[in-house]
Amino acid sequence: QVQLVESGGGLVQPGGSLRLSCATSGSIFSANAMGWYRQAPGKQRELVARITSRGSIGYADSVKGRFTISRYNAANTVYLQMNRLEPEDTAVYYCNLGFPFVNGSYLPWGQGTQVTVSS
Repeated sequence: QVQLVESGGGLVQPGGSLRLSCATSGSIFSANAMGWYRQAPGKQRELVARITSRGSIGYADSVKGRFTISRYNAANTVYLQMNRLEPEDTAVYYCNLGFPFVNGSYLPWGQGTQVTVSS
């Protein structure tokens, strides 16, 4: 079964930076777009950034210019570099497919990694 393992979260002051990592199986990773999602308390999960297998990238408006998504295919890993963090970025961050399967499903969600932005 495919597993998604996110890491790199933590507590950071406003204006600080964090780099998140997500490792998964090669058979899924190399052929698919991958995305970073986040879910804040009381809110729905939202897509933050997406990178296709060919490297095309898209960002949510709220993170444009601050976050950078990248992928390292040889290691089946996708990264999210987060700069100029704001308290509104506080959430649990997850990775998963950038687009759902045809039936609308995603891979099983991992545990996520908590990002807390606070002074």
